[in-house]
Amino acid sequence: MKLGQFRTSEDEQPWAGSVVDDGIVDLNEAGRQSGVTLPSDLREIIETWNWREKVELATAYAEETGNVVRSHSDVVPAAPITEPEKIVAIGLNYMEHAEEGDQDTPDSPMVFSKFPRTIVGPDDPVEWDPKLTEAVDYEGELVVVIGKRTRNVSEDDALDYVAGYTIGNDVSARDLQLADEQWVRGKSLDSFAPIGPHLITPDEVDDVGNLDIWTEVNGERLQDSNTKHLIFPIAELVSFCSRAFTLSPGDLLFTGTPDGVGYFRDPQVLLEDGDTMTVGVEGLGELTNGCRYIG
Repeated sequence: MKLGQFRTSEDEQPWAGSVVDDGIVDLNEAGRQSGVTLPSDLREIIETWNWREKVELATAYAEETGNVVRSHSDVVPAAPITEPEKIVAIGLNYMEHAEEGDQDTPDSPMVFSKFPRTIVGPDDPVEWDPKLTEAVDYEGELVVVIGKRTRNVSEDDALDYVAGYTIGNDVSARDLQLADEQWVRGKSLDSFAPIGPHLITPDEVDDVGNLDIWTEVNGERLQDSNTKHLIFPIAELVSFCSRAFTLSPGDLLFTGTPDGVGYFRDPQVLLEDGDTMTVGVEGLGELTNGCRYIG
C-alpha cells in the first residue's frame, strides 16, 4: 500500500489517505462508510489494532463504490507522519560518508535524535536564519516508520515491527553540529527533517537492502548510492535501538546518508536561499523541498 497524509488547502488539517489509481482515498470517511473505525491521522491509524486489514477494507470499499476518492489534482501531500513520539537518527552509516568526513567507521550504530518540530512535508520550505548558521547541508536518507511497540526485538524479527518506509532529508547545520561536539542542535532546527511523499508498506518493497538512493541540488546529482552500502542494515538498526529504548508506532528512524554531502566537497556546496533539494529512493518516489532564509 501507498499511504500518506493530504490536504486540499493550506489551512486544512492533514488527513490520512491511501493512494489508488483514480486518486486518494479519505481513509477516515471510507472507514466510516464501510463500518471500519479509522482515525484521520496516519500515526494514529498505525497505532490501531489490525490497521493494515482495516485500511485495505476501507480502500477496497472506496474503489468499488467510487465514494470518497479525491482526485490527485485536488489534493497535495503533507508529511506522512506528524508529531511522532521520537525521531531517531543514525550517523556515519555509509562507509564512504565516514571516509569523506575523515571519520572512523563506527563499530556500532551511532545514534542521535531530532525533535518532532523538524518535520515538514513535500514542497514545504526548509528555513533557517543565516545569522544563526552559515553552513546548512543536505543528507538524503531512507526512513523507517515503526509499526508497533518495539522493545528488545531480535534482528530476525525486527522487520515485522516496521509499518513502512519513506524518504527523508536530514538537513544539518554543520557549523552548529561541529561547534557543539554533539549533534542535536545542528540537526534539530525547525523544518530540518523533510519527509515524504508517502509511506510505502513493506510488501511493496522488493528488497529494502538494495534500493538506489540519490540527492540533487538545483538539478545536479550530488549523492548517488544504494542501501546495500549501509554499514548497519535496517533489521540491525531496529533491533539495536529497541534494546536501548522502546520504539512506538509512528516513530521515525533515519538510517544514515551516503557520501556526497556538500560540506565535505571541494569546493563546498552549502545550501542557500532559493535552492531546491530533491531526494529520491528507488520505489519510494522523490521528495522535493526548497530553501528559504528567515529572520
